[in-house]
Amino acid sequence: MTAPDRSRVYLAFRALHRGPRPLLLPNAWDHASGAALAAEGFPAVGTTSLGVAAAAGKPDAHGATRTETLALARGLARLPVAVSADIESGFGGGPDDIAALAADLNAAGVAGINIEDGRADGTLADTATQARLIAAIKAAAPDLFVNARTDTYWLGGGADPLTDTLRRTEAYAAAGADGVFVPSLPGDTAIAAVVARIEVPLNVLYAPDRHTYARLADLGVARISCGSLLFRAALHAAVAAARAITAESPDAVGEIAAGIPSYAAVAALADAFA
Repeated sequence: MTAPDRSRVYLAFRALHRGPRPLLLPNAWDHASGAALAAEGFPAVGTTSLGVAAAAGKPDAHGATRTETLALARGLARLPVAVSADIESGFGGGPDDIAALAADLNAAGVAGINIEDGRADGTLADTATQARLIAAIKAAAPDLFVNARTDTYWLGGGADPLTDTLRRTEAYAAAGADGVFVPSLPGDTAIAAVVARIEVPLNVLYAPDRHTYARLADLGVARISCGSLLFRAALHAAVAAARAITAESPDAVGEIAAGIPSYAAVAALADAFA
């Protein structure tokens, strides 16, 4: 991808966070899933850290999948979509190392990253330290859309996670984050509070039992991530297909087979965007 092409992708990705409706960001775990989503017309694709880790037989959120994540993100950047890479908490190293990693991804055509304040030991990074990391990334890669994730509801453990969420997201935005990502915000009131306080776009992790796209749009959410949902759905579908065959249920097998892409269609994904 040439520099002008990259510049257009970066600007388009940023604009998707300011549109009249939220950006739905589906998350890929390998090149085929990303290419299929691109072929379906989604304007942006993210990576899923759980999907990448599980597919490689490695633990999630422990910094173990640097090689796999970077290879996937660079490959997906060849597709005609904006790509956001989940780099967990940076895969180790100090702010300069992580900033250099972000700059390399940006130079390869990756439009955005998620950088999280949760740590493998179950704690949260110090807010000021995380803000300095975000500032270092933006200094190294000004065009990169930095989505600053805070795990206050997953790892914070405090009596008032909303207050901590607002404090952290404000600090990350002030440090240069282009958006903030708060997985597991508990409900409409908390979501509305973050939208009202934070000037940068809010990203919410979609939960099928809790959210609808329309309601999140009404609340002012700018980006809705699928996270590991699509990967887990694919695993479920694969197991269901195998069980339907062994159960010798023609109707069930027929239902599963309906709409499945052909061998040739999947094989063509490797060449479609070469």
